[in-house]
Amino acid sequence: MGFQGMELCAMAVVVLLFIAVLKQFGILEPISMEDSSDSELELSTVRHQPEGLDQLQAQTKFTKKELQSLYRGFKNECPTGLVDEDTFKLIYSQFFPQGDATTYAHFLFNAFDADGNGAIRFEDFVVGLSILLRGTVHEKLKWAFNLYDINKDGYITKEEMLAIMKSIYDMMGRHTYPILREDAPMEHVERFFQKMDRNQDGVVTIDEFLETCQKDENIMSSMQLFENVI
Repeated sequence: MGFQGMELCAMAVVVLLFIAVLKQFGILEPISMEDSSDSELELSTVRHQPEGLDQLQAQTKFTKKELQSLYRGFKNECPTGLVDEDTFKLIYSQFFPQGDATTYAHFLFNAFDADGNGAIRFEDFVVGLSILLRGTVHEKLKWAFNLYDINKDGYITKEEMLAIMKSIYDMMGRHTYPILREDAPMEHVERFFQKMDRNQDGVVTIDEFLETCQKDENIMSSMQLFENVI
């Protein structure tokens, strides 16, 4: 996988890797004619029962058929109806055996665990996925900012962005071409801050992030890569 443009916004890498994992493990399965029933989500075999289908449809930009398909894949991988961080890490470690996906999976898990209770419910999963796949550019960028803002204080620091970039490189392992130098993550961070830190105060705010991203053609093009995935 190439890393061109990651210094501007790593969101494309973050989301495309996540979507690839979902497809690999059957969570984003194709929607067939058999999915046309409007029946409610099957709840008999799970410990955590998700919200009703109508409520989830109102909260997301998925149809009932899409929600049913997503739920079947989610239930197959997560029979209890909940995903803990260890499970999340296990999924990524299986998909990226050549690298160490632990830290990346930790950051992404926290981004989906909206209430911070240590478990991703189906509701958390589909709300986040709806933003990434069907949300407005503004919504997608806010989600990305939240991912990079590790301590959730409203600012992205160089330390936080470096941690994210290193986690992506660690996950990809040594099988990248061209082979990356050890200082490559920091170089990407410096370019990111040159672009994003408009007032040069050493941190990137949500306003700076949104304004810069929305003026960048490459980043705007990357937003369209996530559409029509399911």
